Amino acid sequence: MTTNSPHTDRTYPVSRTEDEWRERLTPAEYQVLRQAGTERPGIGEYTDTTTEGVYECRACGAELFTSTTKFPSHCGWPSFYAPLAGESVEYIEDTTLGMRRVEVRCASCGSHLGHVFEGEGYDTPTDQRYCINSISMRLRPTTDSATS
Repeated sequence: MTTNSPHTDRTYPVSRTEDEWRERLTPAEYQVLRQAGTERPGIGEYTDTTTEGVYECRACGAELFTSTTKFPSHCGWPSFYAPLAGESVEYIEDTTLGMRRVEVRCASCGSHLGHVFEGEGYDTPTDQRYCINSISMRLRPTTDSATS
C-alpha cells in the first residue's frame, strides 16, 4: 500500500487545507484520496458495476471517467481505458514498492485515484488500464440507467 502524501508544490483549482479535507471525507476516503492509499482488491462498490454514467472525484466532484471506457479487467479494482478528457487527470511518476508506476490524480484537487498501466494486452483502444480505487470516485448514473 502506498502512503505518500500528494505533492503540495502545485496549486489546484479546488484547494483545501488537510484539516478541511479530513472534515469532508471519511477516514477511509481521506487515506486513499489524500494520502495515496489503496483500498483492498475486490471490495470496491464500482469494481463490477455496469451502470451507465459518469464517474466523478469523490473529493471535489470533477468528472473523471465514463462508463463507456470501463472494462472488466478482473484485477480487483474498476478499470478504464481512458479518462473522460486528457486534462481531467494528471500523472505522477511513482517509484514506491520498488517499481516504476504512473500514479493518476484528479487534476482539479490533486487527490489520488489509482495508477495507469500500459502494454498488458487488454483488448482496448488504448492498451492502457486505469486501475482506480472505487472509494476515490462517485458514480453519477445517466437518467436512463438510473431508472432501469
